[in-house]
Amino acid sequence: MTLSYNKMWKLMIDRKMTCSELRQASKVAPNTMTRIRRDEEVSLSILYRICCVLQADIGDIMEFLPDSTDE
Repeated sequence: MTLSYNKMWKLMIDRKMTCSELRQASKVAPNTMTRIRRDEEVSLSILYRICCVLQADIGDIMEFLPDSTDE
């Protein structure tokens, strides 16, 4: 399974929020935003803070996608 934060980027576009604004509002470090851009794992507490800022549920900002080798 792989992670995808595409839902978060789409939600940010809908809310007219930049990556920098989200990062500052949720008090997330720049290197953590880089991890998110690369669809890498981040801690649940960071995802919670992002959800609070975006007023969204965790399923609204991320999803697990099956690998091409998974059946």
